Amino acid sequence: MTLPLIALRGMTVFPRMMLYFDIGREKSVKALEQAMQNRENVFLTLQKDIRADEPNEHNVSHIGTVAQIRQMLRLPGDSVRVLVEGQTRGKIVNFVSVEPFLAVEVEPFADTKRPRGSAPQIEALIREVRNLFESYAAFVPRLSPELVVNVLAAREPGYLADYIAQNTPIPFESKQSILEERAPLRRLERLSAVLASEIEILELENDIHTKVHEQINKNQRDYYLREQLKTIQAELGDEHEADELGDDYTRRILALKLPRDTEEKFLKEASRLRRLHEGSPESAVVRTYLDTVLELPWRKTTRDRLDIEAARRVLDRDHYGMQKIKERVLEFLAVKRLAPELKGQILCFVGPPGVGKTSAGISVAKALGRKMGRLSLGGVRDEADIRGHRKTYIGAMPGRIINAVKQAQSRNAVLLLDEIDKLGSDFRGDPASALLEVLDPELNATFRDHYVEAPFDLSDILFITTANTTDTIPRALLDRMEVLEMTSYTDEEKVTIATEHLIPKQLRRHGLKKAQLSIPAPTLREIISGYTRESGVRNLERELAAICRKAARRVAQGETRRVRVAPQDLEGLLGVRKYKPERKRGEDEVGVANGLAWTKVGGELLEVEAGILDGTGKVELTGNLGEIMKESAKAALSYIRSRAKILAIDPKFYKNKDIHIHFPEGAIPKDGPSAGITVATAMISALTNTPVRRDAAMTGEISLRGRVLPVGGLKEKTMAAYRAGIGTVIIPAENESDLQEIDATVREALTFVTADHMDTVLSAALGLTVGHEK
Repeated sequence: MTLPLIALRGMTVFPRMMLYFDIGREKSVKALEQAMQNRENVFLTLQKDIRADEPNEHNVSHIGTVAQIRQMLRLPGDSVRVLVEGQTRGKIVNFVSVEPFLAVEVEPFADTKRPRGSAPQIEALIREVRNLFESYAAFVPRLSPELVVNVLAAREPGYLADYIAQNTPIPFESKQSILEERAPLRRLERLSAVLASEIEILELENDIHTKVHEQINKNQRDYYLREQLKTIQAELGDEHEADELGDDYTRRILALKLPRDTEEKFLKEASRLRRLHEGSPESAVVRTYLDTVLELPWRKTTRDRLDIEAARRVLDRDHYGMQKIKERVLEFLAVKRLAPELKGQILCFVGPPGVGKTSAGISVAKALGRKMGRLSLGGVRDEADIRGHRKTYIGAMPGRIINAVKQAQSRNAVLLLDEIDKLGSDFRGDPASALLEVLDPELNATFRDHYVEAPFDLSDILFITTANTTDTIPRALLDRMEVLEMTSYTDEEKVTIATEHLIPKQLRRHGLKKAQLSIPAPTLREIISGYTRESGVRNLERELAAICRKAARRVAQGETRRVRVAPQDLEGLLGVRKYKPERKRGEDEVGVANGLAWTKVGGELLEVEAGILDGTGKVELTGNLGEIMKESAKAALSYIRSRAKILAIDPKFYKNKDIHIHFPEGAIPKDGPSAGITVATAMISALTNTPVRRDAAMTGEISLRGRVLPVGGLKEKTMAAYRAGIGTVIIPAENESDLQEIDATVREALTFVTADHMDTVLSAALGLTVGHEK
């Protein structure tokens, strides 16, 4: 049959049920008028999206009810009220028209003729639904008694399910699901599940309502008791305690002579305190807030020690080396002396672990005569850790910056922000973004902590941050800091640091006198090379502490009065040597070249092996290499192909030879471009059968045209060559200026060859004489 369609919003009509509803949409009114005019039925179905103004074939349910119009009443305006009676279920087969109203071809269908299941099963299901309905009706007092009677009187499963679904305020999606089910028993089962779910929700709503009502009654009772208590206190003469407390805070606020806006805010909080009862939670929050903000050093400063020579002595006494940092601090003092209005600076000490970044920051505070606050940022993931929590939260407190200033008790302190490269971020915010305001000289004069809620001047503070690398620091944050590199210590620097700083410190710590323990320089060098492998001196200090403990035991037991530690004694004191010394090869070899690598624990000698085999031109790279190192090897191969004739190499070697390049110690990841000339030298040695000098090592990036490009870490790399007994080190010509930073002992012991092209490298390492076009 073809019938007009009326889409219902949030409503479902079941067969054999009568229902009133209002119609206001133009298409629905026209469909109703058409049905009345032709004395035909209408097809009622659920509109899926009740927000849509115009129903269409995509947002109406395809199963609905064929209904007869019993009564129609026009209301003021364009609305119509209609009474309909459901006849049977139906399914839309086709949409016939959409204008001026929706018309559809409908296929009616009835319930399945006989319910599947035995009579006891049917009766049990009917009873279960009735029981659930009675429980549901207990929570919904609006249901009429007649409805309950009709439910108890119904015997047909399908009619019972339709009747309950039509007359209870369950969600319209659940009603539609019941309407679409043809089998009466399954329809009852769906209704049973819906009623059970609704009962559970109504029980929770009832519990919540009860708790809210009890809380309201409790609040009213508390208010009544507090009013009584106020009256009793007034009779006893105790009503002035809150006023005295408020007056005390007011005097302290006015004595600070704060900016007007800040002062007004704090005075307002003190005024609030007077109106609050002393035992109320709100009063405790306000008192904690006022105590916290009044403890901040709003006007407290320390006088800078502007004696440059005295500051130099303090820095030299605490640390060996670190010339760049010392010069920067002395420059700050000099400028401060000439321009007292100079604001605080933001410095970032970057270097590997154990080189003394944190202790250098402490030493800077001593040299300046300033107080110091320290906070560790490693693992901080919450933005509130920097800016604090708003005081409306339970347990709120200021952020770490304000806490550090409070700890230092000075508005021009030195704040040390440790491990800034290890900041994290998650759903609670990004702490690095919060630090942008703290470390910006133009903004930190009015830094606002969420807890304090008033601007605090951080512009006079000297911020010192520490990091192991700048790679993980956001660019915007890094741009606000002046980066000072702290490189790894050479072995000779470690010997000096141990002699002047570490050994005296450990002797004091272990109760030993200088005459009771002697550790000469050769022994220190053996400890450094055989028992530690690090860029700093942290492990070296641990090994020295172990020696001091054993010496203290021997002295305390009366075995000896003086302990002298020779290199051969170390195995008995510290155990078997942990690291084998790096040695150069015993003879010159073909296809093996010495490279120099930089690591986080210093420089290392890195051998590169190249093997040439008959094959089809494959290139194999092994040794746990990174992408940059692989690309560097490919660039070296392309250079050799372009210069094959000049180097007396078969021009077709890349077609009939396989090349295998291997970096030993495959368990250690390796990357970077600085092994480029080493790889090229090893391959040319293997292709020309020319041995590489065993006493030569090299570092440098290679270009496709054979240019030798500059690299970093020269100080650590040359120290590795010195330790291994290398005599000649080949470096890029552009790195010649870096030789000034190399330890004098190393510089005198090594012969440096500066190369701007691979021809110079081949001449120094292989003895090959070749020319290249300029």
